[in-house]
Amino acid sequence: MSATFTLNLEAPLDEIECIHTAVDILAAADGWEPDFMFQIRLALEEVGTNIVQYGYDEAGKKDIRITLTSKGQSLTMGIVDDGKPFDPFSDAPPPDLDSSVADRPIGGLGIHLVRRLMDEAHYRREDGRNRVVLIKRRKP
Repeated sequence: MSATFTLNLEAPLDEIECIHTAVDILAAADGWEPDFMFQIRLALEEVGTNIVQYGYDEAGKKDIRITLTSKGQSLTMGIVDDGKPFDPFSDAPPPDLDSSVADRPIGGLGIHLVRRLMDEAHYRREDGRNRVVLIKRRKP
């Protein structure tokens, strides 16, 4: 099956239910496994949270578009925002994986998790916008 959903959000943290609903609709249509659906939700929440927290200098409207395209055994997620230029896959500092949980600074694991969960993760800056593409393939 092939389906596409596009969400235009002003504040994705406040509209997380819209994201979950879109994921649920695609999951039901394509028969996704619960683990696959969990990984998709987690990746979208992590990228969305980073955009809101670090991509904008002030509170207010944030122009973010999320496109989910399910085709065959893969799901492609496009996340586009007009925040500050930032490549999360090369500009983010590496996470501290050696210290104990109590000694680690808060944050820093989200992008690491996204990279580990997704089969592909890409960034480009184009037309004054950040463009992140995540691809996750279902296991046969």
